[in-house]
Amino acid sequence: MVRNTLIGIAAGAAIAAVPLTIAGRNGGNGADDAEIPEAEIAEIPAESEIVPEKTEADLQNEKIAELSQKYENLLSRVSTIANAETKYTIDEQQNIAVYKKCNEAVVNITTQEMAYNWLFEPMLEDGGSGSGSIIDKRGYVVTNVHVISNASRINISLADGSAYEGKVVGADVESDIAVLKFDPNGKELRTIDFGNSNNLKVGQKVIAIGNPFALERTMTTGIISGLGRPIQESSNVIIRNMIQTDAAINPGNSGGPLLDSNGKMIGINTMIISNSGSSAGLGFAVPVSTAQRVVNDLIQFGKVNRGKIAITPVQMSSTIANYINSAAGQAAGLSKVRITNGILVSAVTAESSTEKSGLRGGTFPVRQRYSRSNSFNLGGDIITQIDSVQVATYADYMSALESKHPGDTVSVTVYRDGEYVKLSVKLD
Repeated sequence: MVRNTLIGIAAGAAIAAVPLTIAGRNGGNGADDAEIPEAEIAEIPAESEIVPEKTEADLQNEKIAELSQKYENLLSRVSTIANAETKYTIDEQQNIAVYKKCNEAVVNITTQEMAYNWLFEPMLEDGGSGSGSIIDKRGYVVTNVHVISNASRINISLADGSAYEGKVVGADVESDIAVLKFDPNGKELRTIDFGNSNNLKVGQKVIAIGNPFALERTMTTGIISGLGRPIQESSNVIIRNMIQTDAAINPGNSGGPLLDSNGKMIGINTMIISNSGSSAGLGFAVPVSTAQRVVNDLIQFGKVNRGKIAITPVQMSSTIANYINSAAGQAAGLSKVRITNGILVSAVTAESSTEKSGLRGGTFPVRQRYSRSNSFNLGGDIITQIDSVQVATYADYMSALESKHPGDTVSVTVYRDGEYVKLSVKLD
């Protein structure tokens, strides 16, 4: 047997220099006692060093624990780390860098409108104001349509105080996007690049720069609070897929850029929902995926070339439904209806792709009471859905086609003779 037992690293170290012997048949007093070389002693493991072999799960748990500790250490460093010279946190440095990069490309837009004095003489008076972004060194500026509506004169002010007269290149009411242009007269302009709004996430940081209450180039920060919001801007316009943010947006911010952390434009600030008229944490921006498509068409054609269903549309209502179901309607051979909303097809343009698709117009002419001009036809299809968009109003109908191009094919669901029929319609 082993005469001295190794019972730990410290014990092993204490006796490492002492040769051990194994007792022979003579009890350790005879020549049979054999000396164990020191090299062999080192190969004998201490009891505390003998551990079971780690499983794959053990190794994974250790790795997870290690990464978690590193992540906690990183968060701690991020919250306290500061540049030795500026003493700004990383988040602050990021905000400062975005503002420095983009603020000179944000312009202040003011308008003047035609009015008449008490002698009925024409005169210009102050109109609205808003923001815009320079997107091209040639002087192209993108903003909102409502910023320049009813304007007789448009003034564009840059960060250095210089001012220019702006001209409307094109305006698109359906998306509330307008493009202006001014002549920079050789001035080197700063521009804002378009980003990507297709991969945005709720919770992502955003930055807004604009001119709220005429306080030029004000920056606010926040997060994306929601995506894909359909917002009705007017009785006939619904803008879909809007970005919702809690970044403070106030009157005067309209038309300004909503930026990501890299200073790329991901949206155009358009509207707020507020009882007071000031920011209540519910701001909305047109996504840049929409803006870029619209801007390209406006610069190239002066308008947006959208695909259309070649019909004369009429807003369906309970009044129309009641007439169709009345004795007069039944005497005219009209099929009864069970719906009171949708888009009634009064007529289909002859020889159009819409006509070839099988969409039917009305055949029984009527007119609104007390009106000699607002006549339309009953008995046609009633459009209730375009692709995945439910169509109850004219605004729904227009917004469902907002992103479509001539030649695109859409699925149109219509109410016909008491049943729902699905048609494939190629847009004109």
